[in-house]
Amino acid sequence: MTNEISNTVDGVTVYRQERLDELQRNGYRIIQNPEKFCFGMDAVLLSGFAKVREKEAVLDLGTGTGIIPILLEAKTAAAHLTGLEIQEESADMARRSVRLNRLENKIDIVTGDIKEADALFAAASFDVLTCNPPYMIGQHGLVNPEGPKAIARHEILCTFQDVASAAAKLLRPGGRFYLVHRPFRLAEIMTTLSQYKLEPKRMQLVYPFVDKEPNMVLLEAVRGGRSRMQVEKPLIVYKEPGVYMPEIYEIYGY
Repeated sequence: MTNEISNTVDGVTVYRQERLDELQRNGYRIIQNPEKFCFGMDAVLLSGFAKVREKEAVLDLGTGTGIIPILLEAKTAAAHLTGLEIQEESADMARRSVRLNRLENKIDIVTGDIKEADALFAAASFDVLTCNPPYMIGQHGLVNPEGPKAIARHEILCTFQDVASAAAKLLRPGGRFYLVHRPFRLAEIMTTLSQYKLEPKRMQLVYPFVDKEPNMVLLEAVRGGRSRMQVEKPLIVYKEPGVYMPEIYEIYGY
């Protein structure tokens, strides 16, 4: 589909097939294309799980439309945030969202491949890395025929090993890596993190309802950290269908 200009919002182009979504934080908004891929709850929960201290530098791997850097800018005192995204269309939406929110001095969006991240950024140059990586491998789930959605959900352009390798190279010693993933891959994730000297330090399982199995896991790993992990209390999403638990409303900022 060709981009047809729909309108200009605060000097930023929003195309006809795109929409503006409110983020409930600092009045920030994000440009998304529902025909391609929109951020989900996993990205929001990761932004609530990640801990970013004052003056720290943050890199989000596979940033998509920039949701995690924008939310972390709103929630933390990070000195600077960078989003790396391989799909130029998504990176362009992220840059326009950054301009729309007047965050050009705080957030950079870089087009590039996670597998080549160490050529784009200096070694050990970030205090914090975040990633909401593709969850599915091989025949897990049905591969969406639409390219952007398939790339976001399936390990087509990068594997979790690629992500861990990039994190190990770009994090400073003692730097923290935050990710969200699926519990069915937890054993593999832990093994891979340890292989790259990214020691798992904190874990939280996310349950859709109190009586259901977990469908997400949030993890914090430390580059070169000692072996000791804290398992936090479960995070329950829904009190009843359509009604979030109080913790979820707090993370979203309602």
